[in-house]
Amino acid sequence: MPFASLGLTPALVRTARDEGYDAPTAVQAAALPPILAGRDVLALAQTGSGKTAAFALPLLQLLVQGTARRDPRVLVLAPTRELAAQTAELFRNLAARLLDRPRCALAFGGVSINPQLMALRGGCDVMVATPGRLLDLLDHNGLTLAGVECLVLDEADRLLNQGFADELQRVLTLLPKRHQTLLFSATCPPAVQALAEQLLHEPVRITIEEAPPQITQRALQLDRAQRLPALRQLLTDEAWPRTLVFVASRYTAELVAEKLHAHGFKAAALHGELSQGARREVLEALKSGTVAVLVATDVAARGLHIEALDAVINYELPRSAADYTHRIGRTGRAGASGVAISFICADSPENAESHFRLIEKRQGQRVPREQLAGFEPQAVATEAQATGGVKSTTRKSKKDKLREAAARSRDGH
Repeated sequence: MPFASLGLTPALVRTARDEGYDAPTAVQAAALPPILAGRDVLALAQTGSGKTAAFALPLLQLLVQGTARRDPRVLVLAPTRELAAQTAELFRNLAARLLDRPRCALAFGGVSINPQLMALRGGCDVMVATPGRLLDLLDHNGLTLAGVECLVLDEADRLLNQGFADELQRVLTLLPKRHQTLLFSATCPPAVQALAEQLLHEPVRITIEEAPPQITQRALQLDRAQRLPALRQLLTDEAWPRTLVFVASRYTAELVAEKLHAHGFKAAALHGELSQGARREVLEALKSGTVAVLVATDVAARGLHIEALDAVINYELPRSAADYTHRIGRTGRAGASGVAISFICADSPENAESHFRLIEKRQGQRVPREQLAGFEPQAVATEAQATGGVKSTTRKSKKDKLREAAARSRDGH
């Protein structure tokens, strides 16, 4: 089905094609007609299914056909600065090829508010923002929401999971009573369903059931001290063009990236304390091939689309099963295949085997344990440890060694 048959103008059809959208995805084909008709929409589709273009294309058409104003007619709320930046970039790229070019503004926290206030002096048609920074702009009288005709909640499940519920309710009270609402989400937990019932009026409900991504999951047993050399061995043996390595903290991201770079790998770190410009440069370097290994915190787990990402490695396990799903979902996208490897360390303080079994239970899949030649662990989890029991390994723990040393010291006196 071509875009033209969905109601897009020839100008936007050409714009979509220039941006690489030769044919609509399933969610785009289902969402464009009701959005163009002014209907409220609840769309549930997997990450990477083209949800952003599904609302950006029809909303740009409505903006071009409408009357320009100083304050935004479209408000898009996103849970992270990365997703907000990518959404704003798509709006701008699509709008750049239109004669009547709608203006798109971007705002997120963690950076100075002054440049964002300055950018709003000329007004905007589309405001893409994280909830907290949007409220900051409103408090500084940087804009009003009185003219908003359409509210888009992107990644609604994560908006609520990250504790934005109170901020979101504050924003809703400032919107006109009559406006179109589009709610896009990868999942529909009870909180999202409740929000949909609160906000949406006779919505068109879209659920895209796509084939599961082709991701081969592997679980490597090894000791914590072996993780870095084992990672280097994997990267050398497999020679993946693009690899995303997940860690738990900024410190570890920078340390692992630095160690890999010192051994000749084209590696870089991505974490929440980098400036937006630095994050953009790192992602562009990965896409262009200047960087082959990106070591990242969960800031990269959702909302980022990286073409042809070959492998995801959980150097450190995520905190939740949902985070695991989103991490490995960075690979195996758009019909491609990928591999996801998790390091399982029996000597880790967080009881990695037990934690990974919980992840397996939540996703309904058992991942066979394996060992990398030359990196066989000295400690392997017992069944008690794996099921959350008392820690027991084939070697003495650090605490046991300290207790024995203290006892020997007392005996010596």
